[in-house]
Amino acid sequence: MKQGIHPDYGKVLFIDSATGEEWITRSTMKSKETREVDGEELPVVRLEISSASHPFWTGKLRELDADGKIDRFRRRFGGGKKKD
Repeated sequence: MKQGIHPDYGKVLFIDSATGEEWITRSTMKSKETREVDGEELPVVRLEISSASHPFWTGKLRELDADGKIDRFRRRFGGGKKKD
């Protein structure tokens, strides 16, 4: 492996902004925000969505219909709401 061309690989604290869930893993990502965890200063990377909050992984589907497009589609093509 060539020296000096690879990014540093170290511990990083990831935080899911939607759920507040936190976990430590290794990554090459950097951040100016840091937090001390178990006496070690770790960079903090905030995520908008992760497997803890993504509808596919949680099984909780939600529909965002600000413009009424889903309702218009259902009226036009006869699609009803999905049964849970």
